[in-house]
Amino acid sequence: MAEVIPLRKRKPCPICKRVSTQEFHPFCSKRCADEDLNHWLGGKYAIPVAETDEDGSDSAT
Repeated sequence: MAEVIPLRKRKPCPICKRVSTQEFHPFCSKRCADEDLNHWLGGKYAIPVAETDEDGSDSAT
């Protein structure tokens, strides 16, 4: 069987910096994927939002 050529360059795992695997992309293992999920569920990561007034306009204006 022919060798599969990856379409993108392998990047380091965002948790431990080891080379990521295709099975757990972008992580290197299930453990790192689970640790990242725990960060999201525990509130360590957050997506910033812009505060708006009741009428829907930005409060900064």
